[in-house]
Amino acid sequence: MSISKSFGVLTLVLGFIMTLPAMADGHAGKGLKSAADFEHIKDPEERGKAMFVEMGKVLTHPRCVNCHPKGESPLQGESMQLHQPFVVRGEGGLGAPGMRCITCHMHENYDAKEMPGHPVWHLAPASMAWEGKSLNQICEQILDPERNGGKSHEQLIEHMAEDSLVGWGWNPGKGREPVPGTQKGFGELFTAWINGGAHCPPAL
Repeated sequence: MSISKSFGVLTLVLGFIMTLPAMADGHAGKGLKSAADFEHIKDPEERGKAMFVEMGKVLTHPRCVNCHPKGESPLQGESMQLHQPFVVRGEGGLGAPGMRCITCHMHENYDAKEMPGHPVWHLAPASMAWEGKSLNQICEQILDPERNGGKSHEQLIEHMAEDSLVGWGWNPGKGREPVPGTQKGFGELFTAWINGGAHCPPAL
């Protein structure tokens, strides 16, 4: 590896490490950079890695991780504690018979009781569990058709930029912090990342 490449990787790793305190503290006050903010990085691979680290502000936020748990029960709250009452993933991530997600989670947020809601409330498939994973691991999961539901790059863009359940993360209702930025901005950044080669950040 050349000196310039080594320096680029070191810069990327240090940049990610510097974001960890904010990620552990609910990403408070953090916005989301646009694709244009990375145009100064001339190397396409390094640019893509840096873009994914930026997207990590969204992907590792409690709003996302709570629905991408490593276990069979969802997480909840800013501290990502085990869901109460106890529920399990069930078939299709919709909950167990007699205890479906939609039993409590209605078609929209019920702010009077601080109850989140959406018409198709469900967990991500177990193959897309992000809890405790590094950005490198999450990136590889997203790109792997055998784990991401067989999605192509174009379908991944549509999912991130337009899926309304993904979009709930930016409109989570009373008592919950939204993920950084906007879905439109995130979708544009994700699209630029895909079109630039979909490079994953290094394993730490």
